[in-house]
Amino acid sequence: MANPRATDEDLTAKARIRNTALDLYAQYGEERISLRAVASEAGVTLGLVQHHFKTKAGLREAVDQLVVDYFVEALRSVDAEKDPRKLVAARDAAVTSMLKANPPIVNYVRRAVLEPSDEQMHLLDALIGLTRDEVAMLRDEGMAPTDRTASTQVVSVLVRQMGALLLQPLIDAAWDRVQSGDAPKPTLSIKVLD
Repeated sequence: MANPRATDEDLTAKARIRNTALDLYAQYGEERISLRAVASEAGVTLGLVQHHFKTKAGLREAVDQLVVDYFVEALRSVDAEKDPRKLVAARDAAVTSMLKANPPIVNYVRRAVLEPSDEQMHLLDALIGLTRDEVAMLRDEGMAPTDRTASTQVVSVLVRQMGALLLQPLIDAAWDRVQSGDAPKPTLSIKVLD
């Protein structure tokens, strides 16, 4: 899978600023991080941040696009498959693998969807748009069933691909507090019902 964060063409100050913002926003939340803090951590001047992104909203949009690009690249990494169930499983596995390999993406998405604000809805809207396009394509190709509404399928895909990772901190914290003996940690299964 190509890395949207740092390709050979993307090792610029602009990319470093955007990548730094992703890391800081994921760790502390966007509202707690100033443009000056991003500039300092990226090793550039505040003026350069403003030159490339104009405002904090512009920087957030660039970070959101980077996150969406990660999802796009994960989906593109899946080979064509004639069996719809195998295709869905492979696409879900690719997204899960990408998220596991990129904790800042998980934390950034977690903050955006679990602490929603008008500003953070842009990322959710972008992920919904990507998923809606993918579902429509799969339905058109006969690779996704049409007996459920496309809207239900979009929500199901988002919950299936991100649900467990977004809820994992709760599972870990609860298990650490209630675990007794050598019992295996329970697994989370998430399903969206019509």
